[in-house]
Amino acid sequence: MKNLSLSLLIIGLTFVSCKKEEAKQPAETTTKEEVTTETKPDSATVAKAWADYATPSKAHEMLAKDSGTWDAELTFWSPDNPQEMKSTATVTYKMIMGGKYQEGTYSGDMFGMPFEGKGTVAFDNATEEFVSTWIDNMGTGMMVTRGKYDESTKTSTFHGEMVDPVTKKAKKVKEVITFIDDNNQKMEMFDVAEDGKEFKSMQVVSKRKM
Repeated sequence: MKNLSLSLLIIGLTFVSCKKEEAKQPAETTTKEEVTTETKPDSATVAKAWADYATPSKAHEMLAKDSGTWDAELTFWSPDNPQEMKSTATVTYKMIMGGKYQEGTYSGDMFGMPFEGKGTVAFDNATEEFVSTWIDNMGTGMMVTRGKYDESTKTSTFHGEMVDPVTKKAKKVKEVITFIDDNNQKMEMFDVAEDGKEFKSMQVVSKRKM
């Protein structure tokens, strides 16, 4: 009986010892390294991609149709002032850098002060979208917007940001250009609040000088 008890004790101690050893040993984890092979394009493919990127497309032909001088009537609205303000300007469009970009030069009178503005519009062949920049002598910042043209509605809609000089923070803007016909256009500018609500702050109706 004593030998049986001793044997059971030894077996028990051995079992406990094995469990402790198992606890001490870290769990084995199997990790597989995935080797990703990226095939780089050859020199001919790279050259063609750059050639396509630098070649004016039908979208550039559309921009070129605006070339010439236009009379513009500007209307402004403010959330704090229900009365609209009006101004006039002259804008000349031309294609630059081998027909790759449209440049628009504005001059006129705004709020009793001489007004100058310059805009550029590109069509990025890679992203297939229009990119627009705007600067004028009424500030020191630049507005940058991106958008697409909708043939069904004859409109280009741009979205972007500009800095509000009062809050010194960027605010969202939306610009919609309606191509009424070859000689008449309408541009509408909207301030977009954080909740998505839009306020129409400006409208420019342009007529080509014949």
